[in-house]
Amino acid sequence: MTNSQDFQNVDPVIVDAVPEARPSQPPLTSSEENTLALFAHLSILLNLVTGFLGLVPAAVIYFAYKDRSRYVAYQSLQAIIFQLVFFFGAAILAGVVGLISALLTFVCVGLCGIPLAMLLALIPLAALVYGIVGAVETYHGRDFQYWQVGEWVRETYEN
Repeated sequence: MTNSQDFQNVDPVIVDAVPEARPSQPPLTSSEENTLALFAHLSILLNLVTGFLGLVPAAVIYFAYKDRSRYVAYQSLQAIIFQLVFFFGAAILAGVVGLISALLTFVCVGLCGIPLAMLLALIPLAALVYGIVGAVETYHGRDFQYWQVGEWVRETYEN
């Protein structure tokens, strides 16, 4: 049996109210920054295989390295926004126009919309090429900005 004396002689647990700050990690080298930016931009290629998982590597790179490198954070965030807007947005737009064209073919008016839907279907492929261009540019250490997306991300990131 336990004795009430057993509970009275227990050493108190000391809890530190302010945990020690994690030692900061060293900043990335220029070569590491360029390689991580390359992978963030090339993550768009995963959309060819999976359809939607291209965002995951860019997001992981962003959250893992945003405190260690502003360059990597900016390039990976830019890759995420670019994929959301151009790859998925254009795919949805092409699907909607294709559906409308298919429905209007019964009236013969929709035949004019089929070429438009086919052109819109090329936008995700152009986004893939543009993502590869961004990867090559950042790997060579150049500050790459996607059209329309780059400046918006820079303004958002700096505020």
